[in-house]
Amino acid sequence: MEYLLLKYVHVISSTLLFGTGVGSAFYLPATTLSRDVRAVAVVSRMVVRADWLFTATTAVLQPITGLWLVHRMGMPLSTAWLAASLVCYALAIACWLPVVWLQMRLRDLAAQAAREGTPLASRYWFFFKWWVALGVPAFFLFLALFWLMIAKPALGA
Repeated sequence: MEYLLLKYVHVISSTLLFGTGVGSAFYLPATTLSRDVRAVAVVSRMVVRADWLFTATTAVLQPITGLWLVHRMGMPLSTAWLAASLVCYALAIACWLPVVWLQMRLRDLAAQAAREGTPLASRYWFFFKWWVALGVPAFFLFLALFWLMIAKPALGA
């Protein structure tokens, strides 16, 4: 029973982690490209909240539940698909950490522009480009993680 509950929490948290990222990756660019400063201010504030509520908590929960599952199954961390998963996860989180900082800057710059009734500053666009540049590889790394978790390939065997 413990194993099934653990696996359930792991799958649900991975779904929340990925789903929140996909939602943010849709709403923030769509709103930003509309250039509706007040809408960008609201959406960027919500994206930051969602990241702290869902992404941050599940980003911590994923390795805990994943490593616990591996321990329960008696699987060595050197198992090819598992080692690849750990690398993908570490790289995805390495992309996500600066994205959190960037999102907070985007939120603050959009709020300032909304208060002042001005367009988004060039600094906003600079940070937005970096947000996209880091978000794209993180997205594909998470897709790879889902594939690795489901297929559990031998990888080179």
